[in-house]
Amino acid sequence: MVTRLTTVRPRGGRWPGILAGLAILLLAVAALMMAGAGPAYRGELVSLGEAFNLLRNGVYAAGAAIAISIITLLFSMLMRRSRPAFIATLVIVAAAALLYIPWQHWQRAQQVPAIHDITTDTQNPPAFEALADAREAAPNAVDYPGGATAQQQQAAYPDIKPLVLDEAPQTVLAAAQAEAEEAGWRIARITDNHIEATATTRWFGFEDDVVIRLTEVENGVQVDMRSASRLGASDVGTNAARIAAFLTSLEARLK
Repeated sequence: MVTRLTTVRPRGGRWPGILAGLAILLLAVAALMMAGAGPAYRGELVSLGEAFNLLRNGVYAAGAAIAISIITLLFSMLMRRSRPAFIATLVIVAAAALLYIPWQHWQRAQQVPAIHDITTDTQNPPAFEALADAREAAPNAVDYPGGATAQQQQAAYPDIKPLVLDEAPQTVLAAAQAEAEEAGWRIARITDNHIEATATTRWFGFEDDVVIRLTEVENGVQVDMRSASRLGASDVGTNAARIAAFLTSLEARLK
């Protein structure tokens, strides 16, 4: 007697597996586009507009991965296919985590004014001197915009104020230089009361210029600071956060 072996096809056939594979592929494409947009721009492989297109298309790909995964999950549940359902769930979680960063960035952009030049002294902001030529060659102006920018800054970042330290000027200058160097800023010039440096953002490599001014006052040394982006109408709060973090760290260093 000959026994014939028959292959039992899983319910739903190959479709749940195909859909799960498509979701994984879309997730991988999204990750490559979104993670690679910044380094590609920093490496001068693409223009800024092309880098933003990569980022935007990566968001679309991640959204498509979530949509396909939801379909896969529902289909797999109906067909009682645990493996494709598990894969779809993982893809949904991973794609949501991938989308969180641009979503958070977009949310922050909605909450702050579209300005890019922040200073502790809006009436007499520290001036760029050593970095003036570099800023002249960039899209954003060298001079502080004043007026509407100052009003928007004061409304959005009321805590950005000068720091007064009860220390000798040389001590404050040395501490400020140390803080700038630890932050990885590229120092352009240091004088007895003035530091100019350039900070580079990690992802896209945008260059923001920083100037720190020390002024002797009756009860110590007043530290004023200005941080301005070379490119872009809005810094999404980056310059204000840089000033606040620097002054907090400087004060802590001198305690």
